[in-house]
Amino acid sequence: MTHGVMPDTAHRSGAGDDRAASNDAASPVPPMLDPAAQTTGPQRFVILACAAGALLVGIWSGLARLGWDLPNGPSLTHLHGPLLISGVFGTLVSLERAVALGGRWPYAAPAFSACGTVLLMGGASLTAGALAYLLAAAILTLASLVAVWRQPAAFTATLAIGAAAWLWGSVLWAAGVPVPDLVDWWLAFLVLTIAGERLELSRLMPRSRLSRPLYLIAVAAVLTGAGEGFGTARGAVLSGVGLLLLATWLSRHDIALRTVRLGGQARFMAICMLAGYAWLGAAGILLLAAPPGMHAFGYDMALHAVLLGFVLSMVFGHALIILPAVMRIRPRFGPALYAPLATLHASVTLRVVSDLLALDAGRRWSGVVTATAIASFAACLALSTRSARRHQGRTAP
Repeated sequence: MTHGVMPDTAHRSGAGDDRAASNDAASPVPPMLDPAAQTTGPQRFVILACAAGALLVGIWSGLARLGWDLPNGPSLTHLHGPLLISGVFGTLVSLERAVALGGRWPYAAPAFSACGTVLLMGGASLTAGALAYLLAAAILTLASLVAVWRQPAAFTATLAIGAAAWLWGSVLWAAGVPVPDLVDWWLAFLVLTIAGERLELSRLMPRSRLSRPLYLIAVAAVLTGAGEGFGTARGAVLSGVGLLLLATWLSRHDIALRTVRLGGQARFMAICMLAGYAWLGAAGILLLAAPPGMHAFGYDMALHAVLLGFVLSMVFGHALIILPAVMRIRPRFGPALYAPLATLHASVTLRVVSDLLALDAGRRWSGVVTATAIASFAACLALSTRSARRHQGRTAP
């Protein structure tokens, strides 16, 4: 990791956010960040294959939830949230945290998360899958606390709190609490993981005396709102204020404000960051203006504004940096990546507008557009990786 102890799935600690780091994907992965130093290729492949499977089944079940008549769709709808949050993001965050921390034991977290995915997709009980995810979250939390011990800082503490939020949400799910009543904790996991990484990089930007207190207030509001549940009036207000404050803080202090003026990969990543912050702030506004307790689709709007508009935008932005470290492939940036990014944000816009106006057709098609954005982004990365390998082969002595 370039600037600190560890990266996360959506943000490799700001690498690539300045002109020098924007070329990081083309440089060798440092040994301490290379999964090969601690795991074998087959082990990594199995873990990443499970995450990919969780993504595919999560998308499929999400389309079924929106009303599309798909084979086995209705039988998978209850797994939509757990697979995407724990099976995909939880696995990848744990894997990248293990890569950064070093040693063998942190890899137990993504291994348990992969096991949970296999159990759920294989038809095992929800309890069995939930317990596997719980163990993954517990090990990730422990690894994050080790990072705080090694490097005491606000950003490592934020990452540890985010991991603990995933752990508590997983405890609740294993205890039988319905996903809508605990998803606030899973959202806090993703939001705080991203915020912690961006906090680390924000030291490159000027700050006022009130900067750190405002950040802490925003984090406290997000956590308190998660505890209340944004299905309640108080929880919606607290979560809404927390997300809005955090989005404002991040957009004000992120180095993306500088790198967006550059070209190539650095600008692409900056646009992904800033667009994600816009959706994070929009989620806060939606919770305040159309809370789940007062609007039929208030829950759906806020949830997907965060998960699709914020989190996935961050994943798109840092994929070119994450993939070399985690998968040992080196895709190259190209302008074609803007097409799936634009498609992603168009899908979120369609989803939120359709929720506000209660347009069932718009809601259904928004899922298709989102799936198209993810598939086209993956295709762009695959093609660019193939092109890079061919170019390397031609230039090799």
